[in-house]
Amino acid sequence: MKKVLTIAGSDSSGGAGIQADLKTFSALGTFGMSVITAVTAQNTQGVFAVQDISVEVIKKQIDAIFDDIQVDGVKIGMVSQIETIKVIADQLRKYKPQNIVLDPVMVSKSGYHLLNPEAGEVLIKELVPLADIVTPNIPEAEVITGRKINTYEEMEKAAAIIHHMGAKKVLIKGGHIQGDSTDIIFEGETYIYLKTPRIVTKNTHGTGCTLSSAIAANLAKGCSIVEAVTAAKEYITTAIEHSLSIGKGVGPTNHFYTLYKKAGMLEK
Repeated sequence: MKKVLTIAGSDSSGGAGIQADLKTFSALGTFGMSVITAVTAQNTQGVFAVQDISVEVIKKQIDAIFDDIQVDGVKIGMVSQIETIKVIADQLRKYKPQNIVLDPVMVSKSGYHLLNPEAGEVLIKELVPLADIVTPNIPEAEVITGRKINTYEEMEKAAAIIHHMGAKKVLIKGGHIQGDSTDIIFEGETYIYLKTPRIVTKNTHGTGCTLSSAIAANLAKGCSIVEAVTAAKEYITTAIEHSLSIGKGVGPTNHFYTLYKKAGMLEK
């Protein structure tokens, strides 16, 4: 079984962050491990507090994993402090894992800023060049590139800029543009469009975390970038289509829908 590590923040409501990552790894047949960078107080209605884990403990978590277990893929999510970003980058350069997926989490759906501008600059400098693929949504791509994005052509330009920053591959997620859900992969020379019908639901908590984790799991299992992203998009589409109306706000996706269906565990 392939082993995949998530380096990210914890979501107390279980729909995003570390919890979503581990559910995704399990659903896709890989063994999930975690390095927790922050603990959040959040639910389906928003993020209410963040407590960052000390740099020393983050470093020791990473050492504990790599000194003992073969790591076949890494997903990086919420990393909000400059020193946190630097120690993660140092550790990744030390251990040199393959299949690194960077999900540049900057602002929660409720508008809570999870990454200040100075930390964003360090993330671009330190982590983007280490990533096999970077997976920003449009607001995140706008922050990274300093450009407004309203069209597919502008998505392409943003992808090229992020690639120039050092990312080997780039996935710009187009969910914030009206119409079908269209994402664009840039591999350095060609643009690949992935289109799926837009699913009308408010329950999209943790979609970015889940997609990036699915990509990491698929890469760990030997898929190419395009294969990994395509399969991950199919997975998240199903999870959104059968999302869960849990809580009073934006509910989570259904990470185990396909497995529950096969096992005959779904409610009739």
